[in-house]
Amino acid sequence: MADIAILGAGGWGLGIAVLLNNNGHNVTMWSAVEREVNMLKEERENKISLPGIKISENIHITADMKEAVDNKDMIIMAVASSYVRQTAAKLKEFVKKGQIIVNVAKGIEEKTLYTLTDVISEEIPDADVAVLSGPSHAEEVGRGIPTTCVAGAATRETAEYIQNIFMSDCFRVYISSDVLGIELGGALKNVIALAAGIADGLGYGDNTKAALITRGIGEIGRLGVAMGAKFETFCGLTGIGDLIVTCASMHSRNRRAGILIGKGYKMDDAMKEVNMVVEGVYSAKAALELGKKYNIQMPIIEKVNEILFDGLDAGEAVKDLMMRSRTIENSTVLWN
Repeated sequence: MADIAILGAGGWGLGIAVLLNNNGHNVTMWSAVEREVNMLKEERENKISLPGIKISENIHITADMKEAVDNKDMIIMAVASSYVRQTAAKLKEFVKKGQIIVNVAKGIEEKTLYTLTDVISEEIPDADVAVLSGPSHAEEVGRGIPTTCVAGAATRETAEYIQNIFMSDCFRVYISSDVLGIELGGALKNVIALAAGIADGLGYGDNTKAALITRGIGEIGRLGVAMGAKFETFCGLTGIGDLIVTCASMHSRNRRAGILIGKGYKMDDAMKEVNMVVEGVYSAKAALELGKKYNIQMPIIEKVNEILFDGLDAGEAVKDLMMRSRTIENSTVLWN
């Protein structure tokens, strides 16, 4: 049994809280929003972020960060990606040296182009910062539907510790040393999922979805390898696995926002309609800048940016992608 703090009481934080409570751990949840804390204490449910999932009375809920993280074996960072830095900066004064902090959010910081584990490590350099990611919708994890994820850490010891904390008969965890690859897969698949949703909104079919998924993972993989990640990571759960589930599921807020944009909604209106943080919107510009920095062609991500921020018509964007210069599929598969 471990003492665990979860920072962030949105859908994913709550799904993890239910999982870890069922695993027999002592769980404390923190939210910066007093209204959200009071709602969870009174109703034991977040009817907006995770409706239908009741929160056990054993899970302690607080708005006091020091109370939440004091003497905890593990701290889980489950806030939205755009709030990771300010939350980490606030957390720093309460963290002991070597504290295990597990990031479960997915995104790239737009200003610095840092992964979220890099952001946390910069703010809290004495912490042991790791990541848990994979195809894992909170709506299904909270209901105990079989799910698989990957824990990435600087040392095998930390990765195995996280694995042991999370493992159950409905939540299988693999381990990896490729923290960078795991983070990039989790962040950039959200941008491709926006594209998949836009295609759905335009009324396109399975052929289009398959093209976006396969060419999308190609863009993510090329960039990741150029940055120092392992190609094999993008063939696994946190690469193609997470991309498939995010592009195909209506649980995906990125896909849902994309569908609305494909139907003609402006980006801001689509985000309001979804009524939750659409991480792909925040990662899209960062992904494009990383492509430029590492000289990697990312045509799908480029077109998503043009649709989101430059007013490009979605249908025209698809035509542009289809009529790009003729090329081979894979530069390593050539004729003799």
